[in-house]
Amino acid sequence: MAQLSPAQRDAYWRKTSRLMWIIMGWWVFFSFLIPAFAVQLNSIVIAGFPLGFYMAAQGSLVSYVVLCFWNASAQNKIDQEFGVAED
Repeated sequence: MAQLSPAQRDAYWRKTSRLMWIIMGWWVFFSFLIPAFAVQLNSIVIAGFPLGFYMAAQGSLVSYVVLCFWNASAQNKIDQEFGVAED
């Protein structure tokens, strides 16, 4: 990061910060909002299981893994755009 100008550092941080808040928003959605509506989601049945149960048992965990990979990929793109990517 030493080779970046102050304006470039600010732009880099803005993009990184924006990505962080987007990931955080999705995390809140899968961690708090989906479970809050589990009773209502249980009226929807997929493969014999109520959707609320599925989201609690597997759906949230899968979404966390997807969020981790998406975050890593998006951050790598930001790093490459600003020339600070790892080899």
